[in-house]
Amino acid sequence: MENFAKDFVSILQYLLPGFVSAWVFYGLTSYPKPSQFERVVQAMIFTLFTQATIKIVEFVLKYIGGYWSVASWNESSSLIGSIIIALFFGLVFSYFANNDKLHKYLRSKKITHKTSFTSQWSGVFLNSESITFVVLHFNDERRLYGWPTEWPSASTEGHFVITDPSWLLDNGKEQRITGVKNILVNVNDVKWVEFLEKTWENNDDSETIQFATAAASSR
Repeated sequence: MENFAKDFVSILQYLLPGFVSAWVFYGLTSYPKPSQFERVVQAMIFTLFTQATIKIVEFVLKYIGGYWSVASWNESSSLIGSIIIALFFGLVFSYFANNDKLHKYLRSKKITHKTSFTSQWSGVFLNSESITFVVLHFNDERRLYGWPTEWPSASTEGHFVITDPSWLLDNGKEQRITGVKNILVNVNDVKWVEFLEKTWENNDDSETIQFATAAASSR
């Protein structure tokens, strides 16, 4: 029993960098957390990257230490270095998962047709080029216009935070909601979302609201 406990602790210590990377990744992206088995598999993959990198770092530092020594390399150094590298990998993977740059490059090379986003819903909101004024179409046919400060990570749960909201009337005019800076909207109350063209970038002062083509459906 004691041997099992020691082996179990040793395995956890070995996988710790991978769990750290996964913790950072899921904390900074909208990806849903997988099952426990998949988490262990992902931790093992992150650990593989981390252990390979720490071996390279150890080799380089020991080589430099042959000419200029500052401190000895020991288990504590390896553990601290592994955690730092694990944090770095978590941040790097989160960065590319949130901006689609890597997948965009791979798509240009015909390697994949997928994006780094979890869904079309996440993609359209996380794509910086898509961020603009929106119109939320409610289930009861009302329309709310404003700037999305925050939005749900999925189309099934969460809330929109709309800044400077206005109701859009049937005649096409806006009715400002006076005295309200932000309004919180449940995504389940929204039928679909429209993203407006960025007409202000072209100095277009027209009062006509021009809608973009299809947006993300919340159903």
